[in-house]
Amino acid sequence: MMELSPSPSRRQRKQLERDNKAWPMTLRYWPKEEWPIIDNFRVKPPDECWRSRHYLVQIFYERDGVERLSIIRTSHDGKSWADNIPWDDIQRLKSECGRGDKDAIEIYPADALVVNVANMRHIFVLPEPHPLTWRKGQ
Repeated sequence: MMELSPSPSRRQRKQLERDNKAWPMTLRYWPKEEWPIIDNFRVKPPDECWRSRHYLVQIFYERDGVERLSIIRTSHDGKSWADNIPWDDIQRLKSECGRGDKDAIEIYPADALVVNVANMRHIFVLPEPHPLTWRKGQ
C-alpha cells in the first residue's frame, strides 16, 4: 500500500490506480496496522481511516466530542488530487463511516485563516443536533 503523498510520482500514480481497484465502492474501515508508514505527519495522525475505491476519509477526534472528517479523492492527475467532491457524496461518506445519525457542519473560515493545500473537504461531526439544521416538515 503506497502513501498518499501530496505530489506522487508517475510510478506512484500508476500504483495508486492499481490499488484503487482493490478497494470496494463503499467505504471500508482501514485498520491502523494496515496504514502505510508515514514519517512526515505535520500534525497528529488520524484516529481512524476509512477507504473506498474513490475516497479516503480520515477521522480526527477533536475536543468536546466533535469529530473532523477529512475527505479526499484517491485519484491524482499529476498536478493535484481530483477535485469536486459533491454534497451527496459527503453525506453518503458520513453515513458509510458510521456517522449517519449525527449532524455535521462545514466551515468557511475568515480569509486570513484559509488553509488550502489540497483538494480536501473537512466536515465536523457534532455530538448533539445542531440548532440550525433543517428538519423535515419545517
